Order: sequence, then structure tokens, then C-alpha cells
Amino acid sequence: MSDSYNIYCDESCHLEHDQQKAMVLGALWCPSARVRDCNVAIREIKAAHGLNREFEIKWTKVSPAKLDFYRALIDFFFDNDHLHFRALIVPDKNRLKHEAFGQTHDDWYYKMYFDLLKVILEPGSTYGIFLDIKDTRSAGKVAKLHEVLTNNMYDFARSIVRNLQNVHSHEIEVLQLCDLLIGTVSYVNRGLTSSPAKQELIRRMRERSGYRLTWTTLLKEDKVNLFRWKAGEAEA
Repeated sequence: MSDSYNIYCDESCHLEHDQQKAMVLGALWCPSARVRDCNVAIREIKAAHGLNREFEIKWTKVSPAKLDFYRALIDFFFDNDHLHFRALIVPDKNRLKHEAFGQTHDDWYYKMYFDLLKVILEPGSTYGIFLDIKDTRSAGKVAKLHEVLTNNMYDFARSIVRNLQNVHSHEIEVLQLCDLLIGTVSYVNRGLTSSPAKQELIRRMRERSGYRLTWTTLLKEDKVNLFRWKAGEAEA
């Protein structure tokens, strides 16, 4: 019997003309059987810090008043061995030359998602992949990404990637946790320093992971796996 996993994906600064230099795609995954327990545990952390269970965890909401809460979430991730995180970092979107490679920004976006996920996916397991819904084009993006993933893995029966769908992040705490981890990696790779609270979360994640969060980790790193993509080397 194959192992079953849920992968929750989100992104930061992924649009072509958003005036942001760095982009981060991220995925948090765990055994499907543990998802409910994780969601419940995160709601309990919310309650312990005086927050309503409907409060949505977001990097953009990090503030000094809620620092202890967000730091507890970082620790929750590191204290649970069944939770894993991978991020693909594009340090400078300004260096992209899509025309030279005969592709659009969307084409490249799907290639990056494949690069993010290919290290996670294993032929002997099955996966449900869930992306935070962003806009009216989300359904089309999901169908295209599912096609790219299955074709690249020769998974034409879709027995590995069993489903890939959009979800609303406010309904799934594990996806909200993914947003927090992506935000931490994105903030440091964008060179931002204006928020002491966010700087503290970066320090905490560096301390717990043992990584600077700006460079590629070993390919087999299982807890916080990072890939710093370089334009011109992997774009074709």
C-alpha cells in the first residue's frame, strides 16, 4: 500500500511586472492522515494566544503584538517531524529573458513549479496537491500544472499526483503555515529589514533550521529544503 501525502503550495512575488525583484515558490507537505491533527493543533495555538480560530495566519499580518504567536508557529513546524518544507528562490526576476527561450512568463512559472515539486514526489507514493486560489485564472493554472507534472513523470494514469486543486487558504491552517514560511524566506531574500518582528522570525527559522535561508541546501535535505534558481542555467 502506497504512502499518501498532502502538499500545500503558495507563492510570493510571482507576477512578471509586480516591481518585486525576488520570487519564492513554496510547498509544505505531510502525510495525509496527519493533516487534520495539524490543523487542530494550529487552531489550539491560535486559542492559546487569544486569537479566534478563524484568524488567518499570514506573513503580511506579522507584527510585534503577535510575535509570540508567530514564533510559536515556527517552533510548531520544527517540532513536528512529519512536516516538511521546500522553497524555490528566484533571486532576480529582472534577469529573465523569456523571449530568448521561446516561452512566456506563465510557461516559465509552470517550469518553476515542476522544479519545486519534483524533489518531493516519489513514484511509490501518492499525492494530493493544493494551491491557494489567487484569481479567476486559477482553475486554468491548476489544470496546466497537473498536466505538466504528470507528463514529466510519465504518470499518465495520475496514480502519483492523484489530484491537484485550488483551495481557500483561510479554510486550511497547514496552508496558512506554508504562507508564513514562504514569507520568511521571501523577506530575507528580498533584503528587507524594516520590521523587527519579521526579522525575529527570520532569526528563529535560521536558528531552528541551521540555514541562512538564502542558499541551496543539499538535495536530500528533508526538513527545510531550499533551491536557489539561477537564470540562464535552468531556464531552457
